[in-house]
Amino acid sequence: MLAKDDAQLIERLLAGEQLAYKQLVSTYQSAMRAVAYAIVGNRHADEVVQDAWLSVVRSLAKFEGRSSLKTWLLTITANAAKGRYRQNRREVLLDDLPAPHGTLGDERFSHEDGHWLVAPYAWHQDSPEALLSQEQLRQCLEHTLLSLSELQSSVLLLRERQGLEMEEICNLLHISLSNVRVLLHRARLKVFATVEHFEETGEC
Repeated sequence: MLAKDDAQLIERLLAGEQLAYKQLVSTYQSAMRAVAYAIVGNRHADEVVQDAWLSVVRSLAKFEGRSSLKTWLLTITANAAKGRYRQNRREVLLDDLPAPHGTLGDERFSHEDGHWLVAPYAWHQDSPEALLSQEQLRQCLEHTLLSLSELQSSVLLLRERQGLEMEEICNLLHISLSNVRVLLHRARLKVFATVEHFEETGEC
């Protein structure tokens, strides 16, 4: 059943409310781009998202609410990406891309859901030195995220920032559950390694 908020937003969209369209784009643009990025890469991701939005506008009146609004939007995006650049679809080998700064063991993560068992150290101080460290760490993490493979970064974004379930990611990206788990695990390892290395050395 469609969530109440989704149903109200769709009503506003069908009524032609411009603010509703702005809300829709601001809420789901990043997730749609992550799906497109995972399938076609950075070069064509924005074009695919534009194509997806056109399809959304054309198909909105036909949306029956059998899935959440987010799932519907991401499915349209995935179909647009696969239809336009089908040749770019690919799987990532399960044993590639070792973690930086040495290998971190699986004991850092839950075998049940892959979440960290031991979270990275969190900065809660407001001193200039602490704030500077926060900014430096943020830059290190941005560098690490950019170093991830396309599928790694997309799986991490869809899972951690967009809150998608593993099965949803599998369906959108057309990769196996085991591959999603490995991609997510390796991406988290790299993020954790960056934080740990920064704590020990103060450098990326």
